[in-house]
Amino acid sequence: MSQPILELSGVHTHIGAYHILHGVDFSVPAGEVTMLLGRNGAGKTTTLRTIMGLWQVSQGDVRFQGQSLKGLGTPEIAQRGIAYVPESMGIFTDLTVKENMLLAARSARNADELDTQRLEWIFGFFPALKKFWLYPAGKLSGGQKQMLAVARAICEPRALILIDEPSKGLAPSIIQNLVTAFSELKRQKTTILLVEQNFMMAKALGDRVAVMDNGRVVHTGAMRELAEDESMQQRLLGLSLGAHQ
Repeated sequence: MSQPILELSGVHTHIGAYHILHGVDFSVPAGEVTMLLGRNGAGKTTTLRTIMGLWQVSQGDVRFQGQSLKGLGTPEIAQRGIAYVPESMGIFTDLTVKENMLLAARSARNADELDTQRLEWIFGFFPALKKFWLYPAGKLSGGQKQMLAVARAICEPRALILIDEPSKGLAPSIIQNLVTAFSELKRQKTTILLVEQNFMMAKALGDRVAVMDNGRVVHTGAMRELAEDESMQQRLLGLSLGAHQ
């Protein structure tokens, strides 16, 4: 296993009066895809939001490239090289696809400064974005909006990408486009922490896995090990990967 780029140690998160995370411990190896799995309500989204500083750590620590993120605001965390694709997609519906991409590109002050070679690489996975480049993002289909959300996260190289359920509600053909894009990022040794309910997608992409239940991590290990052990799947997730082929 590679050295961890991200480490959560005893992380507790409170949201108002609610205690959501109860001492979360796991690490994300550099250059690999780590799947964060678990039943609905297990704490997966809260974990991603806590890493990004959208919810504050109330106890424990989150360390990225050896440095604590505790107490930092979301913009500063993003500036350190972490991109986040929320389940809600987080795109600006009143802006065009082009304007959305420009906002996500930290090194470009105008459209002429966008990395055209990287844009063409992204269009290879998501050709609809090139077709609708000047369209308001709010007029895109659900699948196209998800493509845009992912494209914004990868418009420039990032040290770590957090992605929350990208395939939710999408047609199989669009899911395959996402798998192709993530597979290429994986080939390039981009580090990804991915929450996903499509277990065949998890099996195809994941190197490592952390399984959550009731605000805690209850299992960590190789994704292949979980994918090949149906009794472990039933015990940890309450279902079988084989039933989701």
